[in-house]
Amino acid sequence: MDILKHKYDLLIIGGGPVGLFAAYFAGMRNADVAIVESLPQLGGQVAALFPEKNIYDLGGIPSIKAKDLIKQQLVQLEAFSPKVFLDTSVTDIANDADDDFIITTTQGEIQAKAIIIAIGNGAFAPRKLAFDYDQQLEDNGMINYFITELNQYRDKNVAIAGGGDSAIDCALALEPIAKSVTIIHRRDQFRALESSVAQMNASSVQIKTPFLLNDLRQQAQQLQIDLKKVKTTDIETLTVDKLIVNYGFTADSRILRKWDLYLNGVKVKVNTKMETSRPKVYAIGDAADYPGKMNLIATGYGEAPIAVTTALETIYPEKVQPLHSTSLFN
Repeated sequence: MDILKHKYDLLIIGGGPVGLFAAYFAGMRNADVAIVESLPQLGGQVAALFPEKNIYDLGGIPSIKAKDLIKQQLVQLEAFSPKVFLDTSVTDIANDADDDFIITTTQGEIQAKAIIIAIGNGAFAPRKLAFDYDQQLEDNGMINYFITELNQYRDKNVAIAGGGDSAIDCALALEPIAKSVTIIHRRDQFRALESSVAQMNASSVQIKTPFLLNDLRQQAQQLQIDLKKVKTTDIETLTVDKLIVNYGFTADSRILRKWDLYLNGVKVKVNTKMETSRPKVYAIGDAADYPGKMNLIATGYGEAPIAVTTALETIYPEKVQPLHSTSLFN
C-alpha cells in the first residue's frame, strides 16, 4: 500500500491482550485507532504460543483459557472496529512536518498523531536445551516448546522441563488428560504462584527436583531422557512420549533501539503516565519498564487506559477528559 492520507489519532503496535484492551479503551474515548500486528491473527504471543494456558490474574474471572480471553476481547472490540493491519511489522518511526508520525511498515506507511507500543517481549525465540540432540525429535513432535492443542497429549506420558508459572500451568492443564505428567526443575523451589505450586503438589504430577536434563534420545516410539541430579553424579532415566521444554524465551530489542527510545535491557523505560523518552510515544504491558513493574496481563490492562488518556490529553489538550469509565457514555 502507498502512504495513507488518513492520519490516525493512535497507532497501537501489538495486537496481544494489552494492545487489544488499549484499542477498546481508545474506542470508548472516540479515538481514531489502528492496530499493527506482526502475526497473521490478533492475540499476540498469548494466542500464538499458549492458547490452552489458563489465566488467573484477571479481576472477576476465576480462570480463562488464553484463546477464550482473546475471543472475548475481539467481541468486545467489535463495538468500535479499529483499523487492523495483520502480518505487518513496524520497521521505522519518523516525525512528520507537524511533529506527528510516519510509521514505516513491511506493508507501507501509516500516519498517526501518537503511538502506543504493546509488543510484549518483542521478537522472540524459545530457549532451547543446552546440549546437542537430534533435531528430528523436534520435527516429529516429540520435543515441543509450547502447547497449541491439548489433545495431542491425550493418553501420553509427558515430561515438562521448567520451573516457572508457564511450566506449572502446562502441567496442571495436561494432568487430567495425559497418561502421566512429570515436571523437571533444576531447583527444589519453583518460580511460580504459590497457589499453583500447591495445586500441583496436590495433583498426580510427578515432581523431579533438583534435576537437569543431561541427554535424550529416541528409543522405538518413545523418548528416553537422562536426568542428572544437581551437585551429584547420579543419573536417572525417564521414558516418555513427549517432552515440553519451558525455559522461557529470548527477546530481541534491536528494533526498539532504532526507534530512539531509552531501554532497560529489552524493555522500554516509561514514567507513571506510560510516556517513553520520545514525545507522544507510549509503552504498556510487558514492553514497558518502571520501578516495581509486574509482568502480568492485569498490570497491562491497568496501564492501557493511562497511556490512552495521556496520549489524548497531549494531542487534544483542549478536550475535557472523563475522570472514570462510567462517564464515557454520558
